[in-house]
Amino acid sequence: MKRLSLAVAGLVVLFAGKAFAGGLDPSCSSCHALTKPTDTSLDRLWTRKGPDLWYAGSKFNADWLTAWLQNPKPIRPAGYPYFKTIMTGPDHDLPDPSKITPHPKLDKAAAEAATAELMKLKAPADLVTAGAFKGEKSGARMGGLSFKKLRGCIACHQGEDGKGGLSGPELTDAGARLQPDFIAAYTADPQKFDPHIWMPTLSLKDKDIQRLTAYLVSLGGHP
Repeated sequence: MKRLSLAVAGLVVLFAGKAFAGGLDPSCSSCHALTKPTDTSLDRLWTRKGPDLWYAGSKFNADWLTAWLQNPKPIRPAGYPYFKTIMTGPDHDLPDPSKITPHPKLDKAAAEAATAELMKLKAPADLVTAGAFKGEKSGARMGGLSFKKLRGCIACHQGEDGKGGLSGPELTDAGARLQPDFIAAYTADPQKFDPHIWMPTLSLKDKDIQRLTAYLVSLGGHP
């Protein structure tokens, strides 16, 4: 049994570290949608193994993505999807580490090749509009207040101090990881990206979206 485990681990390392033709490991599509799904049912959302990447080039910053693929650290504290990885704790539900599968590491060449391919996967202009974030960062302070108190974002997401909920992706490094126009577009209407997704559409006014985006853009790293 030990030999089998070591053999499987070796295959994972070999498979993950190799740069494949086209830049992407073929196994990526086993967890992530690399083209826009035709099935937008709740059943699909319930059973998928990882977030969709068909708009990755409009979502991630390339430098962050290359670095993360070489040393992947959990973005979602409770894994993905969170409702399949939690266990009952003494005071509240907690992530069960045994149910969270780590993302494979890529070597530098494979990470750069994968990033190059993922950055080609652009969202249509009506999904992520260039200039959705107007670039005004003076509202970041008010955006932080909205995140922590007024809009309840912290119930699902961790902010700059590392405090917050576990069900959504942590946002301690949102400014380094995510493109501002994507942040604004997704905040405005997450259901447009992911029908039935558990993040609600709050029907925010544009000034609130701009302030929240300004706050998240200001978050560059872990506390």
